Amino acid sequence: MDEVKYPVLTEKSIRLLERNQYTFNVDSQSNKTKIKNWIEHFFDVKVIAMNSYRLPEKGGKRGSMIGHPIRCKRVIITLRTGDSIPLFSEQ
Repeated sequence: MDEVKYPVLTEKSIRLLERNQYTFNVDSQSNKTKIKNWIEHFFDVKVIAMNSYRLPEKGGKRGSMIGHPIRCKRVIITLRTGDSIPLFSEQ
């Protein structure tokens, strides 16, 4: 099972790239240790700091059901100086 779902590209996350910080949406059941180990193993980088938070719920009505969609967790990862994660493949 992959811990990381996909990278997040928002105005804030693009600004954070300048400080060597990357933003990802991850599985809501994952903890920081699992995510850190996965990132370090998959991308071959060293994570020095990590902040995580749950996205706010968005209520809504879908047909006759009223509920909340499944939330995911978002993490901001700071990498060691000199390390980087390629977000886009170069062609």
